[in-house]
Amino acid sequence: MGQVIEDKVIDEKLEWSRINADVIASMQSPRRAYWIALSVCLLMVGCAVAAEIYQYKMGLGAAGLNNPHMWDMYIATFVFWIGMSHAGTLLSAILHIIHAQWRKPIYRFAEAMTTFSLMTAGFFPMIHLGRVWNLYWVLPYVSDRGIWPNFRSPLVWDAFAISTYLSSSALFLFIGMIPDMAILRDHTTGWRKKFYGLLCLG
Repeated sequence: MGQVIEDKVIDEKLEWSRINADVIASMQSPRRAYWIALSVCLLMVGCAVAAEIYQYKMGLGAAGLNNPHMWDMYIATFVFWIGMSHAGTLLSAILHIIHAQWRKPIYRFAEAMTTFSLMTAGFFPMIHLGRVWNLYWVLPYVSDRGIWPNFRSPLVWDAFAISTYLSSSALFLFIGMIPDMAILRDHTTGWRKKFYGLLCLG
């Protein structure tokens, strides 16, 4: 049985095999609109990279940071993306705790939001640092210089927090995607089959 909405018949008894086939078909043959949207996104990324290279050459004064202060737009943006990652973690945790049957699509989205928000947030301490080529100075490793990072600096704790949080979030997202990768492996051929087989651990 189905119901008609705006001259379209919606089947209320769709099988999982039909849903999987429709999703996989959309991944194998993207439409023209996808390539247009991808080109626009790549153009925006290119503009951002060009602006960042210009800032590295001219200094942080190019962003109006001529006066020394702690909180500027880069650190504020970093805090914003960290907050977004916390929101994704909270949503995913609540859905796991209450064992909602409809939670799987939602918590997968929440886990992805957490992971990609952290990846975005990780860029802003590097941008705020100004000399990104000296980023390794905030990492606690034994070197021949005999110099350890200043553990009272928030940049050091940013490195600790982001790396730990990102590692756990990415692992949590990856484990949940293993069944999806197995389905893609079984419905693809060629290099895609090998690639998804590697991602689903066999």
